[in-house]
Amino acid sequence: MRPHEHIILPLDVPTVQRAIELVDLLKDDVGVFKVGLELTNATGLETLALLRQAGADRIFYDAKLHDIPNTVAGAMRGIVRQRAWCVTVHTLGGKNMLKAAVDAAKQEAEERGLPRPLVLGVTVLTSISENELHNELKVPTSISVQSYATHLARLAFEAGCDGVIASPHEIQAIRAAIPSSDFLIITPGIRPAGSTRGDQARVHTPAEAMVRGASYLVIGRPIYAAEDPKAAAQNIAHEIEGAWDLV
Repeated sequence: MRPHEHIILPLDVPTVQRAIELVDLLKDDVGVFKVGLELTNATGLETLALLRQAGADRIFYDAKLHDIPNTVAGAMRGIVRQRAWCVTVHTLGGKNMLKAAVDAAKQEAEERGLPRPLVLGVTVLTSISENELHNELKVPTSISVQSYATHLARLAFEAGCDGVIASPHEIQAIRAAIPSSDFLIITPGIRPAGSTRGDQARVHTPAEAMVRGASYLVIGRPIYAAEDPKAAAQNIAHEIEGAWDLV
């Protein structure tokens, strides 16, 4: 893979037109376009087809499915027909729910002759701090964010998921816990040097995340809010390439 192919750009915009503009501008400078709750709730799932027509070869549908296994399986079958490259499910739904999502993706893809989307488990949101984990979510103080995220990643691996979403702080622990180099770790909370944290509590630079073992980096505002988004994406790709010399 070339350096820019490791960059996932979230299309966190309210209109299809703005999303298409970003795809047209950056399709040669990032590897994947992420479509999440903001855009799909504003415009509908038909947006995925429109983005493919605009040049988005790989679309990450950040659905964050979390429901009983039967409901998640039904939703996954519909998502397969949307031809997403990957889709997210919440690991907190448990192993049975995760397995139902994986099985439904495989079966629907086989029956329809379509590519199977990668199924990725969301571990601990990067906006969650250690304090929130213990005091609001009531996870015992003996369990750190890192150990909790690692446990959820193992759960996803055991259920057959292709990878997880985890902050850069958890990458190394997850790599050590999962006996497969093919297991993907997609990392949000990436902020190039000099960028603001925004609403992320646990962040790293692109180079730090790649050195730790990230597979892909989710980078939004530092690119699409930059004065020159193409130059911003290209600079991040250069940082990723430079990080490979340190691995």
